Amino acid sequence: MISVTGLRLVRLYLLSRRVPAVLGMLVVCAAGLHLILHWTPTAGDYARQLPLIIVAAAAAVVGAGLRSPFDEAERATGLRLPVLRGLSAVGLVAAGFGALAAGAVDARLSEGDVGLLRDLAGLVGVTLIAAVFGSGGLAWMGTIGYLCLAVAGIGLGWTTPWLWPARPVLDTGAALSATAALVVGLLAVVLRGTRESPVLS
Repeated sequence: MISVTGLRLVRLYLLSRRVPAVLGMLVVCAAGLHLILHWTPTAGDYARQLPLIIVAAAAAVVGAGLRSPFDEAERATGLRLPVLRGLSAVGLVAAGFGALAAGAVDARLSEGDVGLLRDLAGLVGVTLIAAVFGSGGLAWMGTIGYLCLAVAGIGLGWTTPWLWPARPVLDTGAALSATAALVVGLLAVVLRGTRESPVLS
């Protein structure tokens, strides 16, 4: 049973991370995916590249929802925050996938829901790694950098599993690479939290 104090802590934590705004932005991403899937070709490289841009935007939004406004001061406050960071991260990934899957529900997504989940999970992992080891305020740059490589990989037919969006949806190496990125990102954000720099952010 969660106490009133525990519920208040959760509420304050979610508000400090701007989670309501993040959820709203995920709905916007879902609407963007819906429009792209209805107004772009269903075959060729564009059928993979354009939806991937929206998925990357959703991953960047999830990363923004894990930024700490307190930085170092928060790391010394106890054991509850790592649990809250982990639950929040997993919840936002699930919300992002749910929103994007809803946006694609009556359209033809070239890689299907499995490919959507793989791409989102891996991109969130990249974003979290950039937030923890770089800067939470600039984590989106890690997402954009990886997105550029992935889009180029799709266009040029690169086959490395570390560029999982360029691989077939059932490719085991690509799935393992995306999963590894997500697991490393989640562990890093749970154990360390995001790095915040007032100069760079």
